[in-house]
Amino acid sequence: MAEPAQKKILVVDDEPDVASLLTLMLKAQGYDVITAGDGQAALEKARGANPDLILLDVMLPRLDGYKVARMLKFDENYSHIPIIMLTAKIQEKDKEIGLEMGANDYVTKPFDTAALLAKIRERLAKKG
Repeated sequence: MAEPAQKKILVVDDEPDVASLLTLMLKAQGYDVITAGDGQAALEKARGANPDLILLDVMLPRLDGYKVARMLKFDENYSHIPIIMLTAKIQEKDKEIGLEMGANDYVTKPFDTAALLAKIRERLAKKG
């Protein structure tokens, strides 16, 4: 029996240290990781690579995470991709906006690695 295809995760963060940490953490769990450092690159990579899940920062250059989420969620070709916002914006209002714009989940920085991995596994399981 063939091995299941490796799940692909797009990590979008303009802080290289955070992107590197997430990449190492996800690769250690067996995920294929793609990264983008700004909102415009995130859209291009999401459309080109069709990832299984997106970890999306809110405060990004060129196009913020809210706009990226909204553009993907309102495009029927990409609306199926689960989005977990991973951000330093901790106000309840920010979380509400993120979820309204199409995020499936909202995690604040600093984040608990085990909890984030559990959310990723849960979203990927729901996706199928």
